[in-house]
Amino acid sequence: MGFTRAELASFQDAVVPDLLPEPGTPLRLLFVGINPGLWTAATQTHFAHPGNRFYPALLRAGVLDAPVDPSGGMTDADRARFTARGLGITNLAPRATAKASELTTAELREGGARLRALVRDRRPAVVAVAGVTAYRQAFGRRDAQVGPQPEPFEGAELWVVPNPSGLNAHETTASLARAYAAPAAAAGLLAGNAR
Repeated sequence: MGFTRAELASFQDAVVPDLLPEPGTPLRLLFVGINPGLWTAATQTHFAHPGNRFYPALLRAGVLDAPVDPSGGMTDADRARFTARGLGITNLAPRATAKASELTTAELREGGARLRALVRDRRPAVVAVAGVTAYRQAFGRRDAQVGPQPEPFEGAELWVVPNPSGLNAHETTASLARAYAAPAAAAGLLAGNAR
């Protein structure tokens, strides 16, 4: 599936709903993106751009047991498998943009407050924020580094992991898989690491 530039532009400011297990179903690991990109908004599937390495990294890490090709939109079966594993996805900012740099610091801070409320409500074991720069802006933690954070986040273990965007040239699918495996293990999602 492909989109023209004009088609993608029509999704500016669209909102993509969170992908979460049904209420009452445990949420073990909540991934937090910066905000939806236009391709994500067009397909209503988080991390959907063809250059994004999120799902390939999760598969390589053993967090997922079947590949997901989100570029055309996740199927209902894909979503059901994802959430049945206790996985969820939300964003700091809900509106879609062509670039994360279009967001204001105020939007990211508001998103941080919304994330706190979601974590209090759904009680994930682990929260993994994908993008250290956005995390620093949203929570005023200028010195934060990638990896486990020293303080819990509304009762959850908090990790900052690298952004899987293809624009993040410092990372590969293999390095992202290693980075995502650590919070997944902390959440008890990998064999031999059950809590």
